[in-house]
Amino acid sequence: MSFAQILQSLVAGLGYTVLVTLLCAATALVVALAIIAARRLGGKAAGNALDALVYVLRGIPVLVLLFMVFFGLPALGLDIPPLAAMMLSLGAVSGAYLSEIFRGSLQAVSQAEILAAQASGFTPFQSFRLIELPQMIRLSVPGMVNELTSVMKYSPFAYTVGIPEITKQAMALTSTTMQSLQIYTAVGLLYFGLYRAILLAVAYVERHFAIPGFAEE
Repeated sequence: MSFAQILQSLVAGLGYTVLVTLLCAATALVVALAIIAARRLGGKAAGNALDALVYVLRGIPVLVLLFMVFFGLPALGLDIPPLAAMMLSLGAVSGAYLSEIFRGSLQAVSQAEILAAQASGFTPFQSFRLIELPQMIRLSVPGMVNELTSVMKYSPFAYTVGIPEITKQAMALTSTTMQSLQIYTAVGLLYFGLYRAILLAVAYVERHFAIPGFAEE
């Protein structure tokens, strides 16, 4: 089997890898924004509870949480589809890490601007949505890139719950052709190509949301 044929056979799994990556990254973003908004607007008790939740999620391996969701919840009568299980597990863990990136960026927002918003009659929610959130997102872009690529690198766990992404396709192909070196080299090249595509997309977003006057010379 030629290398070109191997790549062609693996392309079928590439779509699932992209789908898993995008959906889990979107879930992580929603989780992180919800956590940071609740921390900012929910008071001390909510902040302490969310700190504990983030601490727990960051300490649980993604694969363990995935098995808890996919294999454990059916024992309680909750059958979770494979893709939803990936979103709940990888999205939750990545969202916990991303919320810490957001928290650091939020602390970099000028307090003078927040005080000016309060003096202008903004509610806490309006101040967060209009003043703090846009700047937080801009400042978080480098950290978000790292976390998004981590989501991509964790996406092979999807094969453990039956999603036919690249790794599962490679395992099936290896069992029939015994060309493991060529096959997993092709897998590495496909993941690197996906990684480069993510970097290009994020670079475009970073340029689009760059703060005028702060561009590097």
